[in-house]
Amino acid sequence: MSRRILVTGAAGFVGFHLCRELLARGDAVVGTDNLNPYYQVSLKRDRLAVLGEEKSFSFIQAGLENPDQMKDVFSKGPFDVVAHLGAQAGVRYSLEKPMVYVESNLTGFINILENCRHNRVPHLVFASSSSVYGANVKMPFCETDTVDHPVSLYAATKKADELMAHSYSSLFKLPVTGLRIFTVYGPWGRPDMAVYKFTKAIFEGTPVEIYNQGDMKRDFTYVSDIADGIIRVMGRAPQPDPAWDAALPAPDTSYAPYRIYNIGNNRPENLMKLVDLLEKAVGKKADRRLLPMQAGDVKETAADISRIQRDFGFAPKTTLEEGIPRFVEWYRGYYKL
Repeated sequence: MSRRILVTGAAGFVGFHLCRELLARGDAVVGTDNLNPYYQVSLKRDRLAVLGEEKSFSFIQAGLENPDQMKDVFSKGPFDVVAHLGAQAGVRYSLEKPMVYVESNLTGFINILENCRHNRVPHLVFASSSSVYGANVKMPFCETDTVDHPVSLYAATKKADELMAHSYSSLFKLPVTGLRIFTVYGPWGRPDMAVYKFTKAIFEGTPVEIYNQGDMKRDFTYVSDIADGIIRVMGRAPQPDPAWDAALPAPDTSYAPYRIYNIGNNRPENLMKLVDLLEKAVGKKADRRLLPMQAGDVKETAADISRIQRDFGFAPKTTLEEGIPRFVEWYRGYYKL
């Protein structure tokens, strides 16, 4: 049965792919985005042009932090599900422009929660981040781990979003699911992320800057696998957990209709292997520049995805060896190389 779905951040990387998958399934999608210049707006507009080829897609340019604009977006409902993927992304940028993160990720998220509450949205699914695990070193990261030591403002805003979501779920019985998304890559990717930046540098013959002397691992997850996981979760709203124990409070579940899940590949890969695969796909050697660790960064991420596998049958299908050539093929075509 066709659903009517609101996707925030629809011109963004994951939001674009989620919208495409939903439209292919026959859903009607209302997308919103502020089209900010954090990276080239032309890429965002090109994504929207692809989505605009579908009659069941409509777009509204609006800022999350603007309550009047968000109220107007929600007036296009009612919505069966809200997928909130809009946010100010980027760990390093949060060191330079902290107030942008406060406006988008905190004020913006409160506006989403308020509109979901007053419009009685049956299910809010929102993007958290693997960055909430912060200074944790126990691998893989599990939803039952404490996440009280963020190492960037971006991570702190995502942790705050999880807490605000729980308060609304508890107070207003709003069904909410938060997804801690691990490092995403693939066609139409974000230019500020490693796969895109490294590819660009190799094609242009400029240095590939690899931090912590290359001793870093990431749980790289192909974007179509992420979209599949989000859609699976969107299909079933959480219920209060009768087994939740206030004396031993599990952080990923609740007496309220609230859940937190990791969504990743469960297969961390070294950055040097990523560069090897990119060199092979591009057909050109990289000028590797090994640098110290950057502030706000972490050495390794790895997702325990056993809970989302158990509850939704999520199983990522794409290995890095398969996904990197697909990304490079898209990059060649998009930039006509």
